[in-house]
Order: sequence, then structure tokens, then C-alpha cells
Amino acid sequence: MLNRAPAIHLRPFKPGDEAAFRNLNEAWIAKYFMIEAADRVVLEDPVKNIIEPGGHIFMALADDRPVGCCALLPMGPGEFELAKMTVLERDRGLGIGRKILEYAIAQAKKLGAERLYLETNRNLANAIHLYESVGFRHVSPDQVIPSPYARANVFMEMAL
Repeated sequence: MLNRAPAIHLRPFKPGDEAAFRNLNEAWIAKYFMIEAADRVVLEDPVKNIIEPGGHIFMALADDRPVGCCALLPMGPGEFELAKMTVLERDRGLGIGRKILEYAIAQAKKLGAERLYLETNRNLANAIHLYESVGFRHVSPDQVIPSPYARANVFMEMAL
């Protein structure tokens, strides 16, 4: 029997997604790192800390089951930070991360963004490869604003 990838539906965050967004992110952060104060602030109230300041959250669902997400955080005119991107561990390897990333990039373009920025960790090699494959380029740490996350040691940007 072939293991088929589930049909993935991507959509903007809506009321009621708060717990799924938090749970998806806490799972990967706790597995690879530790949940930091900056994570808690964003994850405890994503509406207040992402949506209301002009950001966006996107959810990936398989049969109405949340399997991934990401956020666009406003950095300044025409610039967003791609953040809190994850796919449930059991659903990785099915192309869901690429779908989320491509969706977020398309939405950023619709919002008039000219540049996307992200922070990650060198231990997340699969994520870095995915970002590189869609056009993100590495930025020297001395060229970025210091990150609120201790785990951030890879910085990337992409012109849109």
C-alpha cells in the first residue's frame, strides 16, 4: 500500500487557531531547543503579538487537522520576518513545509513586501536547505539586529 501525502489546505489564521499555533510551535521548539521568554510572549497571545501589530499567521491543515504553520512579522515598510514555521514531526517529508513556505512568500508579495528575513539554527539543516531552495540567502550576523532568541545563529533574507 502506498503512503500518499494528505491533501493540504493553507489558509490565514482565524479565531480558534490559537491553541494549534501554540502547540505546533511548542512541539518543535521543545524538541530541539528550549522555549524562551520571547517564544512565550508570542505563543501565549498570537493575536496581540503578531496579528494586531500588522503581522499574519498561516495554517496548514490536512483533513481539518492542523499540521503546520508560519507567521509573517512586520519589520518595517515592505519587510517581514518569516517566523514560527513548523510542520508536525509525523507529517514531515511530505512537502508540507515547502507548501507553507511558498504560500507565505506569495502572501508577502500580495502584501507589498519587498524583502523577507528569517532566523534559524544551524542544526536545522533541512529547514535551511528548504529556505535556500526558494531563494533565501545567508546574511552575516554582524549585519542584523540582535535576535531575542539565544538559538538563532543563522540569518537569511530574500528579495521579493
